[in-house]
Parts: sequence; structure tokens; C-alpha cells
Amino acid sequence: MATELAAALVVGLAIGWGIDRIFGTRPWGLIIFFFLGAAAGMVNVFRAAIGVGHESAPPRTRKDARKDDRSRDDRSRDDRSRPD
Repeated sequence: MATELAAALVVGLAIGWGIDRIFGTRPWGLIIFFFLGAAAGMVNVFRAAIGVGHESAPPRTRKDARKDDRSRDDRSRDDRSRPD
């Protein structure tokens, strides 16, 4: 996660530096794009922390939890109905 924040900062700084060189607006482009890069990096870290955008682990819903509870109850009922 730290690399996502660092990468966003580096990209923001590079874009700001480039804009400053092209337009001669030193240091405003660097300052503005530093903060934009920091904001983008924080959003990326937040998304990674809560798992947004990861299809391998979809978030559980109440419906999924109820379905799991019912299947667990069915298995325990089957275990009780079987003779030893």
C-alpha cells in the first residue's frame, strides 16, 4: 500500500515539474500536482485497504450470511438424524 501512495506522489511531482518547465509557472504546478498526487495516493490506499475493486473477494451481504447460516443448520440437522 505504501508503494501506491509513493507512486502517486512521484507521478504528481513529475507532472507538476513538467508543467512548470513548459509554462514557466514555477513552483505552482509542482505544488498543485503534489497535493493532487497525495490525494490520489490516499484514495488508492483507502480502496486497497477496504478491498474495493477486488473481484476475487466480493463483499459479503446479509443475504449471503443468511444463506450460510441456513446451510450450517441443515448440516447439523443431518448429523443429528443419522444413527451412530
